[in-house]
Amino acid sequence: MKVAVVGATGMVGEVMLKVLAERNFPVTELIPVASERSVGKTLTYKGNDYKVVGLETAVSMKPDIALFSAGGGTSIEWAPKFAEAGTTVVDNSSAWRMDPTKKLVVPEINASELTKDDKIIANPNCSTIQLVMALNPLHKKYKMKRVVVSTYQSVSGTGVKAVRQLENEIAGVEGEMAYPYPIGRNALPHCDVFEDNGYTKEEMKLAREPQKIMNDRTFSVSATAVRIPTAGGHSESVNVEFENDFDLADIRKLLHETPGVVVQDNTDTNTYPMPIFAHEKDEVFVGRIRRDETQPNTLNMWIVADNLRKGAATNTVQIAEYLVDNNLV
Repeated sequence: MKVAVVGATGMVGEVMLKVLAERNFPVTELIPVASERSVGKTLTYKGNDYKVVGLETAVSMKPDIALFSAGGGTSIEWAPKFAEAGTTVVDNSSAWRMDPTKKLVVPEINASELTKDDKIIANPNCSTIQLVMALNPLHKKYKMKRVVVSTYQSVSGTGVKAVRQLENEIAGVEGEMAYPYPIGRNALPHCDVFEDNGYTKEEMKLAREPQKIMNDRTFSVSATAVRIPTAGGHSESVNVEFENDFDLADIRKLLHETPGVVVQDNTDTNTYPMPIFAHEKDEVFVGRIRRDETQPNTLNMWIVADNLRKGAATNTVQIAEYLVDNNLV
């Protein structure tokens, strides 16, 4: 099993390598791929050293699977070249997510849609993944009508430059800015770029992607995405209106029984999800589960996950695992 990791020296790429090793993915040959400035550098994976190669070299090596986390532009240009060479690409950028010819996959929800013909598979947005992991089982039972989500997203979602900006601000050091304003002691209602409708791209990803993943357009999602000064882990305040009424104990039981979801919900002991507890974990944590007392059949909950793991690297590797386990590569 020849596996290429495209963007291997980046923040998500490094976590992908870590997750591949932790989960003992059957790699017989690793091909770390990065931009020209990183070519020739050495990476260590499971105690062995590997030289970073460029994209052209990687395509010629014909990997079985290529895990991409190198930005949308790179994906649009290079994913088709890998696919033409017979490689199955799992892409972590936004490039292919809403392409009607490409599958958008969260393995616990819709991996069964994958076939051998799917040569470019899209990994959803980090905040979408944790949202649908909690919503999907509830939608199946109670049928969602409308979801209102406000996110509290860490700087690691922007990248290493943003993490550095936060660290500099904490240390009182002037440095390069990833955001138009300070992020320390602040909250920026501005994730990604603004679109013509006044929403950001991040907010529109949250509106569109769940419908595609769940293959259902009967519900709607309205989002406000906010960047906060945490180093890692995204949090979401979620309000869900259902067509059918529910019992809170049943909601907790349903979520507790959902693979990949952990319920942390005991106000007596101050037990609720927080980014600091989700750090380096693969599960999606759900708590503060309560009725919205202002209207019928409506639920409030709080969802937290490590955006670099389940929100990116782990979900990508899980897709690759499904492909291998089901002889699709």
